[in-house]
Amino acid sequence: MAVWLVRSRTFVHILSKKMRFLGVVPSRSSWDSSFMQYSSSSSAILPLVDNKYGSRPYAFFDNSPTRFLVPRFKSTEPERDLDSQYIKEDEDHDQALDFPGGKVAFTSEMSFISESGDKRVPCYRVLDDNGEPILSSNFVQVSKEVAVKMYSDMVTLQMMDTIFYEAQRQGRISFYLTTSGEEAINIASAAALSADDLVLPQYREPGVLLWRGFTLQDFANQCFGNKADSGKARQMPIHYVSKNHNYFAVSSPMATQLPQAVGVAYSLKMDGKNACVATYSGDGGSSEGDFHAALNFSAVLEAPVVFIVRNNGWAISTPTEEQFRSDGLVVRGRAYGIRSIRVDGNDAFAVYNAIHAAREMAIREQRPILVEALTYRVGHHSTSDDSTKYRPLNEIEYWKLARNPVNRFRKWVEKKGWWSDRDDSELRDSIRKQILQAIQIAEKTEKPPLADMFSDVYDKQPSNLQEQENLLRETIKRHPQDYPSDVPV
Repeated sequence: MAVWLVRSRTFVHILSKKMRFLGVVPSRSSWDSSFMQYSSSSSAILPLVDNKYGSRPYAFFDNSPTRFLVPRFKSTEPERDLDSQYIKEDEDHDQALDFPGGKVAFTSEMSFISESGDKRVPCYRVLDDNGEPILSSNFVQVSKEVAVKMYSDMVTLQMMDTIFYEAQRQGRISFYLTTSGEEAINIASAAALSADDLVLPQYREPGVLLWRGFTLQDFANQCFGNKADSGKARQMPIHYVSKNHNYFAVSSPMATQLPQAVGVAYSLKMDGKNACVATYSGDGGSSEGDFHAALNFSAVLEAPVVFIVRNNGWAISTPTEEQFRSDGLVVRGRAYGIRSIRVDGNDAFAVYNAIHAAREMAIREQRPILVEALTYRVGHHSTSDDSTKYRPLNEIEYWKLARNPVNRFRKWVEKKGWWSDRDDSELRDSIRKQILQAIQIAEKTEKPPLADMFSDVYDKQPSNLQEQENLLRETIKRHPQDYPSDVPV
């Protein structure tokens, strides 16, 4: 560290000399006089400069256009809030440390912060297990149209998972991953967002696309990798992408979408957009370094991003108790200075209300929000997994039957008089026929040409890619029996 500091000071000294030579930064004497002038003022040290972000102080002590100016947004004023929170008016300010971020009170009592609270953070819910609204709950009402669409899309997602999973087992597609048990998080969160909000998914959120208008044929085309796939069949099944629906491409590496989401959200902030970013992750993703970097990144930049973390108890075969010792994931928000809430992920109404409120705060206050949704992955992690090897069957059955989010929401819709057994039967018959038809069409649709593997990255294809393409074509000619015949060469 000492070596780094010495080198950094040397670098700054050399840089400042060069900048003074170019006339960008004033001499040391003028800098000192400028500093003394502002520091002796009764106002803040940094001058306020009117710009598109409002009257905000800049990082340097002068508003000259030749300086490097770093805008500070309005809500980046932690000292005043922290001072009022932790330092009482009648306290002796000599007994407090004036430290960056706000005053810190001294104490003669040595006291370690407990590793956990006396009680676990409560879980917000609106509907009980029987679909009855909790009397004391205060929630945003939804129309019949929205409620019926929410239920219909949850059923569609449920049936799509069942049929595509069977198609994989039949060898018709190479891979699949279901959302069984997590339908409410998918659909309810999507319903609470605006179509203008950008979504950076993990891989268990196809319901967000479904809600936004991605068709069953679109899903089938991607899973079967034909030329109608918007991703040009370059990714494995369930790695959806849709620019038209503001849905970024699914990426297999864990948690990489999280810091990217913060950058996207910051760009919305810079452009003054009335929108936010919603990004999804599982409890397993929270064990990645990108999760922590993203939370800190978003808090410091005050980016309008909503982190929706599905705590389903298992990261493939690793239970949560082997991942972390904290009270779930909701408590991590406060550690990074992020407003957070824990919600019942199997209660569609609770998810809808929490995300609806989180979105409003993220945009209005320009801040990140963390939502931990407690749920359970009823299905296997993917078609490459057998969860019965590490989970008891009675545990799976309990969550599948007693805590089923689709059944719970159906009970509420039926009690409102908006749904019936006949409606349900007709919906399921219709959806099943649509999915089977979509699969038949997707299977018959031509595959993308071989050349698509090497396009859309560089404006002009570099020599190394040309060499690889030529080598591949030559190999196919020599061994045609080893390559699929339905891929145009």
